[in-house]
Amino acid sequence: MAYEIQRFPFDGTVDADGHVLEPAGLWDEYLEERHRPRALRIACDEAGLEYLSIDGRPSERTNQGSLGLMGAMGEEDVRPGPDRRYMDHVPFGAGDPKERIALLDRENLERTVLYPTIGLLWECELQDPELTLAYQRAYNRWIADFCRGSGGRLVPIAHLTLLDPEGSAAELERAVADGCRGGFVCPFTHTKKAHGDADHDALWRKASELGVPMAIHPTFEPDWATPVRFQGLRRESPFFYNVMLRQGMQQAFLSFFALGTLERFPDLRLGVLESGCGWVGAFLDRMDAIFDTASRAVIPLKDPPSHYFRRQCFISGDPDETAAPHVIDHVGSDRFMWATDYPHPDHPGTWVRALERFVAPLGAETRAKVLGGNVRRIYGLG
Repeated sequence: MAYEIQRFPFDGTVDADGHVLEPAGLWDEYLEERHRPRALRIACDEAGLEYLSIDGRPSERTNQGSLGLMGAMGEEDVRPGPDRRYMDHVPFGAGDPKERIALLDRENLERTVLYPTIGLLWECELQDPELTLAYQRAYNRWIADFCRGSGGRLVPIAHLTLLDPEGSAAELERAVADGCRGGFVCPFTHTKKAHGDADHDALWRKASELGVPMAIHPTFEPDWATPVRFQGLRRESPFFYNVMLRQGMQQAFLSFFALGTLERFPDLRLGVLESGCGWVGAFLDRMDAIFDTASRAVIPLKDPPSHYFRRQCFISGDPDETAAPHVIDHVGSDRFMWATDYPHPDHPGTWVRALERFVAPLGAETRAKVLGGNVRRIYGLG
């Protein structure tokens, strides 16, 4: 069944994490000239199946026609093949800003915060800091242009890397001046230094100075980073693999508490996206419980971890979560958002009905915050 456009009944609703399908020629057009020979490109193998070319090498992960599935939300029988090409299967609104605004109107969404698609696929296979940041600069310039004429309804977010925190800090400043309203990083680091490590402080400091939020967003990860410990259950089992990816996100997020990053940067606004939100209550309970033991001596925080979450952090949930609505007021209604993930195939195309069920148990004030108020406040959207 193809994605069915439905209208959400509550006004003022904001999608905290939607996606675009970048044009295949983005990096040829937007990369600086010196990097253009090494641009990200889409190519075909001998069987006619598309693959992503990263620095002139075929991707080991994004191949065998999988690119053509990136906009398959709501489709039940999706099989890669030579006839399913990435640029031939861009859903309505996923690659055209005017279409996206029309989609927002039809679904009764005030605006959407946008993240990439191809941009989530390549970083796990590239360890060159200079080229990584060049790819990201190109995307950031493009997404700012994509959103520029939308009157603020399409909200661009800058893609950044912890391979070069100082370079990313400079790029965040440039991107914010160009219209981006925050930045995001992937949930792993090629250096294996935790996200909250002081070696990354240049980026967190710059985000604090600029007053823009930073988030951790899921991406493809190197096999060593994938939190799956059993044979045959990594990429061979998409169900197991996708469920367990949340653990990598949680570890990256936890490092900001364990290493005192939120203490060092009290003005940093930090989010965790596309990993569900119902788990955060138990997560905070466990951190606070450990903080209340002898282990407190080695935790570089002055206050219980939940204090910093309620002061500085935010989390985006999925509309199809059923337990999450019952922890929102307990944890802190100012901290929660929701997202469509449109048009990615790892979420169903039934978010409207699911979101109606999600907000049904919430009081009017909490519902208004979760549906849009928190996104507007944290991202400074007015």
